[in-house]
Amino acid sequence: EILIVPFLICSDGETFISADDLRINLWNLEISSQSFNIVDVKPANMEDLTEVITSAEFHPTHCNMLAYSSSKGSIRLIDMRQSALCDTHSKLFEGQEAPGSRSFFTEIIASISDIKFAKDGRHILSRDYMTLKLWDINMDSGPVATFQVHEYLRPKLCDLYENDSIFDKFECCLSGNGLRVATGSYSNLFRVFGCSEGSTEATTLEASKNPMRRQGQATSRPSRSLGNLSGVVRR
Repeated sequence: EILIVPFLICSDGETFISADDLRINLWNLEISSQSFNIVDVKPANMEDLTEVITSAEFHPTHCNMLAYSSSKGSIRLIDMRQSALCDTHSKLFEGQEAPGSRSFFTEIIASISDIKFAKDGRHILSRDYMTLKLWDINMDSGPVATFQVHEYLRPKLCDLYENDSIFDKFECCLSGNGLRVATGSYSNLFRVFGCSEGSTEATTLEASKNPMRRQGQATSRPSRSLGNLSGVVRR
């Protein structure tokens, strides 16, 4: 099964990308008969395949920069000016495994299902099965903030694996001012977190006909920017 991600328009207004599990192609709006392959992770022998592309996103202002995520929990930032086929990355972002925490499910829940650039172009938000992570593209040592979304499901990973729920994909987004991030969950719920320095905001909302219904809320006044975050974990 080949997954095609939605077409993503570049900030130059002239090009866009399409992507599946193995390739990312660049298209020009004026050339409908041809695309240019810019990322190809397909090995010569498919038995050697260890990861697939799960999401891709253009930088909001630099049309030469593109980020894509993988099923092994990594994010690669590439510069399309470097070569026609971007088989090397400018930067690699990966979460660090806690000592002794590895299990059968580690790689499955690390798979990133969605990434989004913040409007400032400096931060990338990623969603895996358990968490939201916020990354600073100038810091590849680890995420600057981690937001726990499904930690309560950790004791149930065996059951989730048996019924394939552990492979469910969730999207994520950032607010226009960059002060909040949001993602979906089960039972029509979605989570909203404050992501500025010092914020403890963590809200659970239900998508329903009554827009005022809330499952629970813990709110504090947000700070003014993302710039000073460093290694924060929110629950």
